[in-house]
Amino acid sequence: MKRICTICARAGSKGVRGKNVRMLHGLPLIAHSVRQGVASGLFDIVAVSSDSDQILKIAGEYGAMCLVRRPDELATDTAAKLPVIQHCVAEVERQLGARFDICVDLDATSPLRSIEDIRNSVAMLEDPGATNVITAMPARRSPYFNMVELDSAGVPRLSKAPLAQVVRRQDAPASFDMNASIYVWRRAALESGSSLFSDGTRLYVMPEERSIDIDSEVDFLLVEQLMGRAGAGEI
Repeated sequence: MKRICTICARAGSKGVRGKNVRMLHGLPLIAHSVRQGVASGLFDIVAVSSDSDQILKIAGEYGAMCLVRRPDELATDTAAKLPVIQHCVAEVERQLGARFDICVDLDATSPLRSIEDIRNSVAMLEDPGATNVITAMPARRSPYFNMVELDSAGVPRLSKAPLAQVVRRQDAPASFDMNASIYVWRRAALESGSSLFSDGTRLYVMPEERSIDIDSEVDFLLVEQLMGRAGAGEI
């Protein structure tokens, strides 16, 4: 089985300026995910897609084997991530004249994942009915207990009505927050899919301390602190 790891990192960032090349625990942020992909030992190719020469240069220095220039239309604030991953995989296949069986994307802004998280996520695809795997953490709030929406009259109501009254969050059905850390696909599912969700989707649950996605200065500071803990994002 041939496997490719993609890491997609564009130059623009509104929440944290230049975050993908900003130094974090002694390395540029993008380098953490590149090194994790290489260290996992799972992949024939670790590829980085970016619209930035600087990001691509740094990625190559830290072990990325294929560097893919992202088209301008896939590097805007409104561009969806799935087409970016599809483009990256297709471009690497074109360059190498190869076809991959398993495609794994590591989000550049989620460096706290462990090598075992990557390996375990990929292993979940061994289920014969699985087409893709997404990662998440246990939700802090529950749509059955303490998440509300406003109805058409402006009245707050629970986001999801439970079948029976729930008096403690712990008694509500399990809910999860997607953490955008790791995505795994069978190649055919990635190529044909326009959504992350199908009957073949599987969920790999990670703890909160390995699930922080850097989207603000507060996130960056928190990840810096957690990086100092044993095992957090270490190779």
